[in-house]
Amino acid sequence: MELHDVWFVLIAVLWTGYFFLEGFDFGVGVLTKLLARDRKERRVLINTIGPVWDGNEVWLLSAAGATFAAFPDWYATLFSGFYLPLLVILISLIVRGVSFEYRHKRPEEQWQRNWENAIFWTSLIPAFLWGVVFGNIVRGVKIDAQKEYVGNVLDLVNVYSILGGLVTLALFTFHGTVFVALKTVGDIRTRARALALRVGLLTALLALGFLGWTQAMRGDAASLAALVVAVVSLVAAIGAIRAGREGWSFAFSGVTIVAAVAMLFLTLFPNVMPSSLDDAWSLTVVNASSTPYTLKIMTWCAGIATPVVLLYQGWTYWVFRKRIGTQHIADAH
Repeated sequence: MELHDVWFVLIAVLWTGYFFLEGFDFGVGVLTKLLARDRKERRVLINTIGPVWDGNEVWLLSAAGATFAAFPDWYATLFSGFYLPLLVILISLIVRGVSFEYRHKRPEEQWQRNWENAIFWTSLIPAFLWGVVFGNIVRGVKIDAQKEYVGNVLDLVNVYSILGGLVTLALFTFHGTVFVALKTVGDIRTRARALALRVGLLTALLALGFLGWTQAMRGDAASLAALVVAVVSLVAAIGAIRAGREGWSFAFSGVTIVAAVAMLFLTLFPNVMPSSLDDAWSLTVVNASSTPYTLKIMTWCAGIATPVVLLYQGWTYWVFRKRIGTQHIADAH
């Protein structure tokens, strides 16, 4: 396997880690409106991800940085062609981070409510737009012979990409609902289980349509295997949450995300951005990659740094593993 193939796989792993981890905290942000009944319950939900949400976003920075270094033409075409949706995602993530930090700075109810509203919208919007972005990458966009995107933002609005956005929004919300059931006690936990069943069924319908469409459009035997794993895992996650096994349900919903992202990258390879104008103009792991020497240096750096980051982040989750409930939240004053 050539180094450019290795880095395609590593970038796929980084995106998978990002969607697995950031997926559930996007879902928790959406649940601040769908599940929480009052201010104290919203604080419980926010506290379930309070210690980890910023660490989860590191995976996005790593994925973007690795793409920039390993496949500069992919990075340039992606971030220029998808400038508007990626800018909206970036602004949402900035506002979201500020919302977590500023929500508790003043005691006024209106102040905190405004920041809580911001958490909801800045969780929902990226959760939807990431599906739109990756849906268009898999479908193919207007790339010319100079490796430049020659379409416009309206070209990114199509049935397939919108369905992809609905799938990521539903899947992340389901993942977040299961996480809340896993991390809370009392009435919130009970209601999270019930909501997870409803969201899970909707997610299954949307995911089956989107992944089936993807398989029919660009799939092969490997992507079909990933599709089967994704569907079976999602059904298992729904069954586990129905049985009250939140840990197993969270694991299975995570496997669903891993398998779904793997399927998208399997349908891409060896392309990184297919051209809808001419297959010969598509960006591939060969014509979009950096020099072998650059990839070699990156491989050594990643081999040293990645285990340290994984150990540290795993330790963070272990430290904050306890369940919480409204009884653990001090009354507002």
